[in-house]
Amino acid sequence: MATAVDRLLRQLAAALPSFDEERLGRIAAAPDTHLLLAETADSRIVGMLSVALYDVPSGRRAWIEDVVVDADARGAGIGERLVREALTLAHREGAAKVLLTSNAARQAAHRLYERVGFVRYDTDLFRYEF
Repeated sequence: MATAVDRLLRQLAAALPSFDEERLGRIAAAPDTHLLLAETADSRIVGMLSVALYDVPSGRRAWIEDVVVDADARGAGIGERLVREALTLAHREGAAKVLLTSNAARQAAHRLYERVGFVRYDTDLFRYEF
């Protein structure tokens, strides 16, 4: 499974660090982090996303990350099904809001997010890297 996730991550951003069994194990052990996978009838993993749930004073939130569908499987509704499943999970877990960011160049992804009900939020994103 880690190899399939790594293959999908390369399509999302080639510069991401390699994904391995150790990291998969940490995700699996984290009670508020969920890795959703889409697979074909022959068990080939063709899409994924991750959902992290967290609590802050202003409420319970969910954050969607790493949304990617294999280039050969795009256009078949896989991304939409993954996002809708993530929303269902977040709602079931008591999240009041679900947040995500998306690269400005990913216009097809933006259309997907808007189609399922996300709205652009007027804020600035800041990042600090170690």
